Amino acid sequence: MAVTIDGSAGITYPVVAGSSSALQASAGKVLQVVSTTKTDTFTSTTTVAFTDITGFSVSITPSSATSKILVTVSGTCSGQSATSGSNLRLVRDSTAICVGDAAGSRSRATTNSYQADANQSNPFSMNFLDSPSTTSATTYKVQFFISAGTFYFNRAQSDSDVVGVHRYASTITVMEIAA
Repeated sequence: MAVTIDGSAGITYPVVAGSSSALQASAGKVLQVVSTTKTDTFTSTTTVAFTDITGFSVSITPSSATSKILVTVSGTCSGQSATSGSNLRLVRDSTAICVGDAAGSRSRATTNSYQADANQSNPFSMNFLDSPSTTSATTYKVQFFISAGTFYFNRAQSDSDVVGVHRYASTITVMEIAA
């Protein structure tokens, strides 16, 4: 088994010493790890629908249909203003996972993020143990929803060229866990 640290770089490291297949690994063992880091910015205007964050996804091919996938997301985003928050959800392929219960017309999300002013972004995180029940390539991604204005990812709304305004990096890491 191998660990892919950065899906785009294809760097791999051994993870299960002495194991030639996932079937030999005991329950709870990490079989593989795949991670991606987005360092560039992304902006999008209101769509009033959940929308993919371009370039912010990671794929993993489970070695067993009984494996669990631990998904960990760390990111930073902001909306048009302090009164316009960003709602975010975790998605496996085209299915939203780890979202709140359905209730009337309310949107179902994993988390949200508000910033105090135009020079700030707020961090968000997501952690979820998924059971995809497949050995096919599976993609995990984050989608956003804002009801007004513009969504900003890895940057603040103002994006002023001053030392107090920052650019950020965001990551998605998935780990296959033996069942």
